[in-house]
Amino acid sequence: MEPFNPPFQQVYKKLFDNQLVNDNNYEPYPKSIIEIEEALGDVKENEFELPLIDLSRLNRGGFETERCKREIAEASREWGFFQVVNHGVPHEILEKMRCEQRQAFMKPFHEKVNGHAGLNFPAGSYRWGTPSATCLRQLAWSEAFHVPLTEISTTDGVTGLSMTMKQYATIISNLADKVAEILAEKLGQKPNIFKENCMPSMCYLRMSRYPACPVSPHVFGLMPHTDSDFLTILNQDHIGGLQLLKNGKWIDVKPKREILIVIIGDLFQVWSNDVYKSVVHRVVANKHFERFSTAYFLCPSYETVIESCGESSNYMPFNFREYKQQVQDDVKRFGNKVGLPRFILLPGPK
Repeated sequence: MEPFNPPFQQVYKKLFDNQLVNDNNYEPYPKSIIEIEEALGDVKENEFELPLIDLSRLNRGGFETERCKREIAEASREWGFFQVVNHGVPHEILEKMRCEQRQAFMKPFHEKVNGHAGLNFPAGSYRWGTPSATCLRQLAWSEAFHVPLTEISTTDGVTGLSMTMKQYATIISNLADKVAEILAEKLGQKPNIFKENCMPSMCYLRMSRYPACPVSPHVFGLMPHTDSDFLTILNQDHIGGLQLLKNGKWIDVKPKREILIVIIGDLFQVWSNDVYKSVVHRVVANKHFERFSTAYFLCPSYETVIESCGESSNYMPFNFREYKQQVQDDVKRFGNKVGLPRFILLPGPK
């Protein structure tokens, strides 16, 4: 039977050889948004519990609805991460997504790379590893399918996955719009701004698989980063491995049944002028078990100008195309994302 795992150790053999030679003098990656993480090492703090918000209260009206909205805004300010329950995605669809994406990743590797896995995904949807990696700590021990919403909506439904993805994407995109509208409302802004700027052609699902990793102490499943969108909604399986950085400590985001995770992205931090926080997070590799997740990314059109919704701003205005290009340039040059620090306005002379 042809192997389905990406050939990490063969393709990145030079990085593994360098690791063996320089194991005691290992220099991971240049300083950027994760320079704090470099100083902290792998210290973890598990006593914190991520905020858990029951979204069914949004339908109750009155005090309950307003309290739920306030909790969403508070979690976005204090954490940049929160969990939601009673989110409207049926249990059956969550289970189908997990089952069918697992089957998709079990296709032979060459079929996934060449787009011949019978999944009806557009060319270039399948990605794995980190082509720009210059050391092991820049290598993502994972594979993923990136599928824009427009491609999901036009699939012919001949496979169970495409049908399930349509159902999942419809519900999860509506949920993302609802959360974004609430966050805009709590800043005193018109709630439909995201529907006007976040087109289905730009928003996408990323189905990820993190294979069991025999060299897990040396690599990440996904290296420390912030998300380059407005917000992300994540569905992870029971294995765990997702961590966020808070108060100088890495915190495990423990998997819970029927729970989705909302993650504030860079664009929301800029638009809110640092009221809502885009938080550094990562996925640690697991030596014994594979992990699956599905993330939805709420993104604007490339021409959308990102600037503070208030009177003043801590950032220079930029459009989404410029931001994405800067991220790509930095990853090629340094091996990792620099992100928002590139666009911070320096204080003028006093």
